[in-house]
Amino acid sequence: MALLELTGVSAHYGRIQALHEISLTVEEGEVVTLIGANGAGKTTTMRAVSGLRPLSAGTLTFDGDDISTLRADLRVVRGIGQAPEGRGIFPGMTVLENLDMGAYTRKDRKELPGDLERVFELFPRLAERRTQVGGTLSGGEQQMLAIGRALMARPRLLLLDEPSMGLAPQFIAQIFRIISEINQQGVTVLLVEQNAQQALSRAHRAYVLESGRIVRSGTGSELLADPAIKDAYLGVA
Repeated sequence: MALLELTGVSAHYGRIQALHEISLTVEEGEVVTLIGANGAGKTTTMRAVSGLRPLSAGTLTFDGDDISTLRADLRVVRGIGQAPEGRGIFPGMTVLENLDMGAYTRKDRKELPGDLERVFELFPRLAERRTQVGGTLSGGEQQMLAIGRALMARPRLLLLDEPSMGLAPQFIAQIFRIISEINQQGVTVLLVEQNAQQALSRAHRAYVLESGRIVRSGTGSELLADPAIKDAYLGVA
């Protein structure tokens, strides 16, 4: 049984249909990536999974339970965490306050110090900046904070939407190393990413979205070797 399964999922923005009956699975322990051009439906897919975009059709199951109409906050409680596109940190709060907000659904408050230390081990820069206001961090540091905040909810499934967007090359490499480390620690990852080379290199499986439809799927290595994928998304003919 897949940890996450989308079956025939459609979604609209008003009269515009953004997703056309897409179906995909994410097995526990995997890194699965969605690649595609801007406007392909990647972020809409993530918003459908997190509960921020209602389904027009189809079903969404998590750990065997239908959560198609479950509220977004209750999906966090069930184990779905997200670092959204654009990071979405609280710019007027400190690093520590942002991380604490990530744990707002948690009732096991005694476990929080240990989870905070885990975030600081993954992101030593955040430990150094713990009392700094989030809005004054660099872009890379804000992305680290967005991921760290999502991890504070103890997710079983972590949704990462464009984690490398706007980052300097050294931060991109660091972010992707950390994504692999998070997965190795037992967190399943669904990743949307424009940097197809980095994403496919780390993905167990991948789906290609075009105009709200899945047009190709396979292992990360299969898609990396596909000439059509190289030409369209990797800049290599």
